[in-house]
Amino acid sequence: MSNDFRKLDLNLLKALDALIDEGSVTRAARRLSLTQPAVSGMLTRLRDYFDDPLFVRAQRGVVPTLRAQQLAAPIKQILCDVATLLRPASFIPQEAQLTFSVAATDYALRAAVVPLMAALRRQAPGIRVAVLAVEQHRLARQLERGDIDLALVTPQSTPEELHGRALYQEQYVCAMRAGHPAAQNMAISLDTFCELEHILVSDSASFMGVTDEALAAIGRERRVGLAVNSFLVLPEVLLATDMIAVVPHRLVAGNTQLAVMDTPLPVPGFTKSMAWHERAHRDAAQQWIRALLLDICQSGEGRGMSQAQPA
Repeated sequence: MSNDFRKLDLNLLKALDALIDEGSVTRAARRLSLTQPAVSGMLTRLRDYFDDPLFVRAQRGVVPTLRAQQLAAPIKQILCDVATLLRPASFIPQEAQLTFSVAATDYALRAAVVPLMAALRRQAPGIRVAVLAVEQHRLARQLERGDIDLALVTPQSTPEELHGRALYQEQYVCAMRAGHPAAQNMAISLDTFCELEHILVSDSASFMGVTDEALAAIGRERRVGLAVNSFLVLPEVLLATDMIAVVPHRLVAGNTQLAVMDTPLPVPGFTKSMAWHERAHRDAAQQWIRALLLDICQSGEGRGMSQAQPA
C-alpha cells in the first residue's frame, strides 16, 4: 500500500464509493458518467494504492472485500466533507438551485409535502422536490447513499443510526359524507359506529386496524366493507357511499364535502417524524429545508395526508 497521499486522486474515492454502492463496474460507470474501461482502470489504481483486491467477482457484479467494507463509511464521510467544503459559506434560499429528494407515503405527501411545496415556491423557487415511495427495508441505505435526503416516517420505523425529529402528533377522527344521516348532530354513538360499514386503509389484506383493536378491548367490533392500500381514494369512496372511515385528522381537515367528528371511543394516534443521515446533517440547505418543514407542520399549515397505521 502506498502511503503517499499525493497519489490518491479524489475521483478515485468517488469511484470506490460508487463501486461499493452499486456492486457493479457497469452501474458504477453509469452513475459516474464514465465509460466502463475508465472505471476498470480506476479500480486497478485503487487496488495498487490500498494493496488489496477490494472487489471479487460474483454471480451478479462484484462483491467488496473486507478491506473495501472497512473503507466504505470513511470514504462517504470524506466525500461529504469535501462537498460541504466546496459549497458557499451561507445558504440563500431565493438563490438556491438544487433538487431535494423525500421518501413519503401518500398521507405524508398530502400532510407535509404539499404545504412544504407551497412555502418553497414563495421562499426558494429554485428548489425542486422529488418524492419517492417509502421502502422501509432500504431506507437507511438510501439515505446513506444520498438517493434520498429526507424520509417522512414514524419514530418507531426510524432506523437507530439516523437522525430524527418529530414533526407533529396526529389523531384519528371519524369521517363521512356531509349529507350522511349519521352526521346530523356532528356526533356518532358507539352503536351506530359499529353498525355502519367502514372503509379501512391498510397495506395488507387484513381487515383489522387500530380501531378494531380499540373496539376489541371493550368487547365490540365493527363492519369493514372495504380495505384499500391508499388514502388518496378514501374521500371519493366516502362521497359516493354511506360508508364511514376512521382517518388521520390532517387528511380530511378543511374538506367541506365531508363531516368530521370525534370517534365514539379513544383510538390511539401516532407521531409523524422526519429522518435523515449524518451525511446531510450539517448541510446548510438541508438544515434550512428541515427547519422550514418543522415550522410548517407545527404552525398548523400542514393540514391535509403520512405513514399512518391502519385505522
